[in-house]
Amino acid sequence: MAVIIYADTLRDFVIFKCLKEGLMRTYRDKEELKAEIEKSYKKYISEFDSIPEALKDKNVAEVDRTPAENLAYQVGWTTLLLKWEKDERNGMLVKTPSDKFKWNQLGELYKWFTDTYGKLSLEELKDRLEENINSIYKMIDSMSADELFNPHMRKWADEATKTATWEVYKFIHVNTVAPFGTFRTKIRKWKKLAL
Repeated sequence: MAVIIYADTLRDFVIFKCLKEGLMRTYRDKEELKAEIEKSYKKYISEFDSIPEALKDKNVAEVDRTPAENLAYQVGWTTLLLKWEKDERNGMLVKTPSDKFKWNQLGELYKWFTDTYGKLSLEELKDRLEENINSIYKMIDSMSADELFNPHMRKWADEATKTATWEVYKFIHVNTVAPFGTFRTKIRKWKKLAL
């Protein structure tokens, strides 16, 4: 029997491919993970320096997100990642991807990201993402190597992937390094067509 999985976005497709083919970037230690986040984040965020605020909501037919939507997506996922960890540490029941949405409702979740964060200015979005990235560095530093790199160290990680075993670092990777690369390509294409 064939299994058909619908990937709502490139992120979902990347995650699916990683799960299916066992492909996932690995890291020697916390420092290597943080360095890769920093490298990909700096490249990604610098793309927004030349975009005027007046064009933050400009649609371009060949690109699926405006600059504000692009940043809202990153702010949304990094905010959720931090919430999962904070809630578990506080003894709360964690629902992934969020309290309001299930994994088969990612389209609605992305709309919620846009509705919630997309109304912010580009500068505010960049600041919010910077805060989240700094909080993710602190989260990484607060975890032991076992908690970060070994399976079954967080309930939220186990429950988010019913069919696979993912360590916490993999969730960090797919919500930082991986989308910063793919969404940098999208914003570069948007700039080429809109500026």
